[in-house]
Amino acid sequence: MKKSVRSVLSVLSVLSFASVLTAAEPAVDYGQRFQDLAAQRTVSDSERLHRLFDLAWEHRLQESPELATEVGAPGENDRWSDDSQGAIDRRHDTTRKILAAAESIDRLKLNDAERFDLDLLRNRLQRDIDGYRFPSELLPIDQRKGIQQEVPRTLSIAPATTTKGYDDLLTRLRALPTLVDQTIALLDRGLAAGVTPPKITLRDVPDQVRALLTDDPLQSPLLKPFREIPASVPSDDRVRITRDALHAYEEQAAPAFRKLHQYLAETYVPRARTTIGLSALPDGADWYTHLVRRYTTTGMTPQQIHELGLSEVKRIRAEMDKVIAAVGFKGTFEEFSRFLRTDPRFFYDKPEDLVDAYRVIAKRADPELAHLFRTLPRLPYGVTPIPDYEAKSQTTAYYDSGSEAAGRPGTYFVNIYDLKSRPKWEMEALTLHESVPGHHLQISLARELPNLSEWRKHDGYTAFSEGWGLYAESLGTEMGFYKDPYSKFGQLTYEMWRAIRLVVDTGLHAKGWTREQALDYFKANAAKTEHDIEVEVDRYITSPGQAVAYKIGELKIKELRAYAEKELGPAFDVRAFHDQILGHGAVPLDVLEKNVKEWVAGRKAKG
Repeated sequence: MKKSVRSVLSVLSVLSFASVLTAAEPAVDYGQRFQDLAAQRTVSDSERLHRLFDLAWEHRLQESPELATEVGAPGENDRWSDDSQGAIDRRHDTTRKILAAAESIDRLKLNDAERFDLDLLRNRLQRDIDGYRFPSELLPIDQRKGIQQEVPRTLSIAPATTTKGYDDLLTRLRALPTLVDQTIALLDRGLAAGVTPPKITLRDVPDQVRALLTDDPLQSPLLKPFREIPASVPSDDRVRITRDALHAYEEQAAPAFRKLHQYLAETYVPRARTTIGLSALPDGADWYTHLVRRYTTTGMTPQQIHELGLSEVKRIRAEMDKVIAAVGFKGTFEEFSRFLRTDPRFFYDKPEDLVDAYRVIAKRADPELAHLFRTLPRLPYGVTPIPDYEAKSQTTAYYDSGSEAAGRPGTYFVNIYDLKSRPKWEMEALTLHESVPGHHLQISLARELPNLSEWRKHDGYTAFSEGWGLYAESLGTEMGFYKDPYSKFGQLTYEMWRAIRLVVDTGLHAKGWTREQALDYFKANAAKTEHDIEVEVDRYITSPGQAVAYKIGELKIKELRAYAEKELGPAFDVRAFHDQILGHGAVPLDVLEKNVKEWVAGRKAKG
């Protein structure tokens, strides 16, 4: 799973303006600038298109300073985004003006590459606008996202090597009361409208906020950048910055988060809804259908996805049964699953040993990439534990994209909370998904493509990126992994996990399943540990539709590889195929299919 500024910033799109965190009315009237661009006729349509791309990216960074920090764009590191109702309305209005500007460009006067990017932009903007009827901004916090996680993360990745960098951090610390007040206002509106996450999924959220409030301010995740100020900052400034950070924590940051903690614990969580599925909310069935189409980039219905899931579960279960027979286990599938969840041989006793083992797997994967890829990214990556304040409610691992501009490597975060829920047999598949050849390879390559505009480099489609991550797991056999049968079973467990999602996600949000039904179905079909299963089911509950995109994307990539292998025969080159999949940046699945089939036709024409 990729985690980016996570997208209050967990928006899929760089141009999705629905729910970002700011601090003040922009000095530039971007709505007017897009209107002026639409009316301009003194330059060619091609030039207007590139101006549109540049202006849209500039606007995105202005509206989302956290994204600017993440990608290493200067000038926005002293601000937060604005979640006031006025700002939300303004962003929605501007999105419509961007679409009008895009539609004013005559695509017949563009070259093929320009038409390709223009069509992607138009489709994305229209999809965002279609989603504005659903009040997603009223759900700014759950167990996996919110300012309790995004604020410390953004502070930790911001530039902190100069006096100016630290002064920007101080400005952000002092602005936290406004940020918290805006969040509480949205949560209050959600309560009034009955639009909240289910209460059961919010059980750990007050403690996530409490973890930011420490007796020693410098031990708070909020002040992590201030614990060791580098020598590149003059000594007098270091003294002043430390003093100001302590003051900002005690006078602004800590009181703001204490207020948020009290609100969550005493008001929001007790009054959150007791229903589970999105369909229980106003317009919830249509909302879920919209999300499914958005995440999968297909027209599949929830029922079609549910049936696909049942079919995939049956297929993968047969493969798992073969492995159980091969290891000579005498017992039922449930007994084998219990054995994998509980036998001490499958678990580490020390967190540092678990992290080291992940690092070894990652380094084993690196040299194998040359056999499968012609093009590799320049940006390195590392492996590190998930921060304690979010680990309990967080998934087993996630990838955080780096930035060459900011001098920050990609990071593969691994969960060391509750070691007895982190089995060894899942580690190879998980590492290939989150690092290489999975998310780090795909995302870093996209950002290094020389001919993409900036918004395309940072664009994303869950079905593509997570489909690639799941496909990357399947490459493990070609890379020399899964030789241990338990590790092979782990790879199948991860594939089964994504198939189960198709059944459980649609069951919860379209078919009226209870949380207990979802947990029972998961336990009956996968060997993942009980804590992991609870975290996963709660994730599907609070992120409807997102998880179904993984398996759908993976199946499409595998389908396209099988097609290319059949059509090209001995001329098929897996390295060229992978370059074709990744060489256009992230795209919807229908576009991916079109690209691959055109590539195959071109290769056949050349003989």
